[in-house]
Amino acid sequence: MKSEFTQPIGKISNINGQCIPLIGNDIDTDRIIPARFLKCVNFDSLGESVFEDDRKTLKGKHPFDLEENKNASILVVNSNFGCGSSREHAPQALMRWGIKAIIGESFADIFYSNCIAIGIPCFTLPKKSIEEIQNYCDNQFLFLEIDLKNSLAKSKDLNFNLEIKESSRKAFLSGEWDATSTLLDNKNLIENKFKQLPYIKFNTNFF
Repeated sequence: MKSEFTQPIGKISNINGQCIPLIGNDIDTDRIIPARFLKCVNFDSLGESVFEDDRKTLKGKHPFDLEENKNASILVVNSNFGCGSSREHAPQALMRWGIKAIIGESFADIFYSNCIAIGIPCFTLPKKSIEEIQNYCDNQFLFLEIDLKNSLAKSKDLNFNLEIKESSRKAFLSGEWDATSTLLDNKNLIENKFKQLPYIKFNTNFF
């Protein structure tokens, strides 16, 4: 797990980072974070246990254990990533390891929604483009600059037109994906509306 973790907040328009390839279709949430780790009180320690069983099986050769990937933040996956149970712990574990965005062939719907809700954009590319990125990463580092406004990803050698749901793209650009920040930004509006409610006027202890 990365030594530093910063919770994303507000507007997200650009993401820059090193890619980490994870090859395989139908990687489910139980592989991302095994069920025995779901007993945690909060999500803070989940990054240490992401892909725990797969990493033990591969004995240090899993992409998340390789020294060259320790600073990676853009995960590149194949099809139906995040299938299985709807546990929100899976994207939380990935985020706390250091993942800031995911590019894949396709995602399970609930996993996709859980990622968007915590500030991890999920983009899709055709199978050929995903394999091109993964093969590139086999030989050298790949740093991508992702532009959400134009749905573009580029490096010194590669360029891609990313796909993302328009509602998700707009939510990231406006900051509306972050419900807490949106509420705090509109604190005065909320308080004024609250005071206008007739059933609140009988109790002045709310404010």
